[in-house]
Amino acid sequence: MKITPEHNARIAKMTFASVYPHYITKVETKGRTKGELHQVIEWLTGFDDKKLSELINEKVTFEIFFERAKLNPKAQLIKGVICGYRIEEIENPITKQARYLDKLVDELAKGRKMEKILRQ
Repeated sequence: MKITPEHNARIAKMTFASVYPHYITKVETKGRTKGELHQVIEWLTGFDDKKLSELINEKVTFEIFFERAKLNPKAQLIKGVICGYRIEEIENPITKQARYLDKLVDELAKGRKMEKILRQ
């Protein structure tokens, strides 16, 4: 699928706080924990539990969320299709980073081993 400028703008303006509960529901219904979700988010962004809570309470957009993140250098190893888009082909950095996070949450929910998810 082709990503449009409108799609990129929508992702950038979406708040992390609006999506976060869906991440929790997705992983918990598949037998994973909120702690594991936080481990995955921290690996990707560098945000610990305290910082994550601050960002949620602040209702930051994905654009601000990823501007403040220290993206893991191994994030570029995240490949594949998520939400109908091939991650490697996404050019917009914010959209790509949001899809990295979506892919990691998806892998966690599908029961993938943590060392594989964290690209170790």
